[in-house]
Amino acid sequence: MTSVLQIAQQAKQASVELAPFGQTAKNQALLIIADSLENQAQEILQANAKDIEFAKTQGISAAITDRLLLTESRLKVIADDVRNVASLADPVGQVIDGGVLTSGLKIERQRVPLGVILTIYEARPNVTIDVASLCLKTGNAVILRGGKETKFTNAVLVEVVQKALEKAGLPKLAVQAITDPDRALLLELLKLDRYIDMVIPRGGAGLHQFCKENSTIPVIVGGIGVCHLFVEKTADQEKALDVIVNAKTQRPSTCNTLETLLVDRAVAEEFLPKLVVKMKSVGVTLHSDDLQNADGIEPLDQEKLRQEWLSLDLSVVVVDGLDAAVAHIREYGSQHSESILTSDYKLARQFVAQVDAAAVYINASTRFTDGAQFGLGAEVAVSTQKLHARGPMGLEALTTYKWVCEGDYLSRG
Repeated sequence: MTSVLQIAQQAKQASVELAPFGQTAKNQALLIIADSLENQAQEILQANAKDIEFAKTQGISAAITDRLLLTESRLKVIADDVRNVASLADPVGQVIDGGVLTSGLKIERQRVPLGVILTIYEARPNVTIDVASLCLKTGNAVILRGGKETKFTNAVLVEVVQKALEKAGLPKLAVQAITDPDRALLLELLKLDRYIDMVIPRGGAGLHQFCKENSTIPVIVGGIGVCHLFVEKTADQEKALDVIVNAKTQRPSTCNTLETLLVDRAVAEEFLPKLVVKMKSVGVTLHSDDLQNADGIEPLDQEKLRQEWLSLDLSVVVVDGLDAAVAHIREYGSQHSESILTSDYKLARQFVAQVDAAAVYINASTRFTDGAQFGLGAEVAVSTQKLHARGPMGLEALTTYKWVCEGDYLSRG
């Protein structure tokens, strides 16, 4: 069996071999991958069925199982996402800025690949293809370490990608996977900073904390979405209800789903009864200490305010205006996505200025925080930190830059 060290060394070498390939060759490889995903759909779905069966025997939650599940339609979406990545402009080689110094030295800042990226994730087989396609487009090699829930699906997906790379003439070891769930292997990976340039964990808070505490490689933190909507007193209440339904119910297992609704006390008496009726009609369970007289309302768990529901549950908190809403978000938010629903433009701008998050919305659902929605193509992650990249990470976020300097046999005076 290939060791973790060998996999990292192979990835580093593959990143060097990828460097000379331009946009045309990389796009051709991506299109072959997309076609292969559709042509080998039955094989992929059979492997996925094994993972689903395993998930059921392990008592894995419905939200996680939904993330794990592949269908023909979901596989078609994944393949189309790869084609979309192929259609995007390649940032590698782009000149960011530059000029000629008084010494005569011409300098340019040029976008280049990061090198080798390690992605650690749980029950999301779509991540396997999303990350592989984005990394290949930007000339990066990638090591994929999925959870035990995706073992069979990932093995087939990576085999499909590697065969497509060979067919396109690119190094197949530019995309590799570690399917052994042994955490000792992960610990070993996180120390291989000589070969791996960036770690991107996609999973629960525990995984992110584990990577931060144990990695000697820079870690991109993100993907934990304790997202809020604040219904300010001037909001259009009927329109607000529609946005809340979208933010909570469109796909509850995602990180950009609404988890806590904040309601301005000035309109709570009028708005909350409407909210109860609306949420009941769409199957959402409300958790609140401000709705104790309504039927079917669960008590509010203060600790749950710091966690993702990932289900059709919604915490509801009444606050005393904008300042209290901002204070609540600063205390309980995860710096992912926050939104205000209001007709007061001045207050909207104050909310934007004071809320610390990767994406802040005015009169819109938090569900828009997504690479495709932002026009970036498939995303590798949503970063909630402030260095290097923030928010949905598309192609540019997988590049760094180097200074390219040219002279006419210049020596420094």
